[in-house]
Amino acid sequence: MSGDRLRIGYIPLVDAAALVVAVDKGFAADQGLDVELVREVSWSNVRDKLNIGLFDAAHLLSPVAVASSLGIGHVRVPLIAPFNLGYNGNAITVTPDLMAALRATADGELSDPTVSARALARVVTNRKTQGLEPLTFGMTFPFSNHNYQLRFWMAAGGIDPDEDVRLVVLPPPYMVESLASRHVDGFCVGAPWNSVAVDLGIGCILHFGCDILARTSEKVLAVRGPWAQENPGRLQRLLRALRHAADFIEQPANRGEVAALLAASNRVAVPMEIVRGTLDGDLRINADGARRATAHYFEIGDARGSRPRPLQAAWIYAQMVRWGQAPLSPELLLAARSVYRPDLYDAAIGECSAGSSEIPDDGIGAFTGPTFNPVDISQYLSAWMQMPRARPRLVTD
Repeated sequence: MSGDRLRIGYIPLVDAAALVVAVDKGFAADQGLDVELVREVSWSNVRDKLNIGLFDAAHLLSPVAVASSLGIGHVRVPLIAPFNLGYNGNAITVTPDLMAALRATADGELSDPTVSARALARVVTNRKTQGLEPLTFGMTFPFSNHNYQLRFWMAAGGIDPDEDVRLVVLPPPYMVESLASRHVDGFCVGAPWNSVAVDLGIGCILHFGCDILARTSEKVLAVRGPWAQENPGRLQRLLRALRHAADFIEQPANRGEVAALLAASNRVAVPMEIVRGTLDGDLRINADGARRATAHYFEIGDARGSRPRPLQAAWIYAQMVRWGQAPLSPELLLAARSVYRPDLYDAAIGECSAGSSEIPDDGIGAFTGPTFNPVDISQYLSAWMQMPRARPRLVTD
């Protein structure tokens, strides 16, 4: 790519909002950038086109940026994340039949992830006793918070995610169809696809992602390390455009306009009211019309953390180690943390926001388990050894 033209890949999800608004509201043009947004279907497509230079930048799963930089699961391509596109935004959705089964076996309120995880474990055991096939859950990529949130939740109930259930990879736009056809019993995906399943009457939202982990970096703007070094001015202008867009989205008075932009047929292509519900954190959760609202469902904007935090990359790497995707080493932890580049954000924006006052004490806020320590993750991982069926699958070099 040459000049001030940028080609940026994205997946049709609401957390691509800052990119869409930056382009469609003219914030990128104001920075002298001509940005082409290219809609893709799968995260592997986005990653591969970014890695080989067909994209200058990309809307990317945070764990994919870390995995690519560490050379885990694919050829090593150093990526950096100088802008956080959003926190949270995922949900776990199940079929009405599975929801009914969970209610029948729950020993408390299913809104409590501990209760729902134990209920799921009972359903899993009952199915084994009856000789039925294991439950199948969809997630978007092996290196994704969708995968880690499902595993975290299931393990807390005593379920071995690799033995007791099936976890399958599905591109986000295909989740709803897979639920409708009963190829999966549930899934974890980002907005708007949980709400689409609910509106069609084929899914019930069991948990918001923030019920499992209060604050996780879900998507980042990712660029190749060498590209950033060769194009510092263009990167700074892109970051400023995204900051202006995120600030615009964060204002409640602008939500209707933002929802209309995202709902367009060439962007996310879903009903405007679904997008608006995501932006407001007010979602219908079942076919009966019940709703749930929380400001933490999806967080975007400066006050809630556009500035990347290396702690989040450390947590992602810890999950990779816990679930056998990566070996444990101080060098890899340092490399993972270095993917997130607050220095580049600060250089472009010219200030360092204090961020949200509601950040959990350890930066993550998991519903169970040890406090996360981003400096000594071996201690954090060792604590899981006390949970017999939730132990780390540690691998060695």
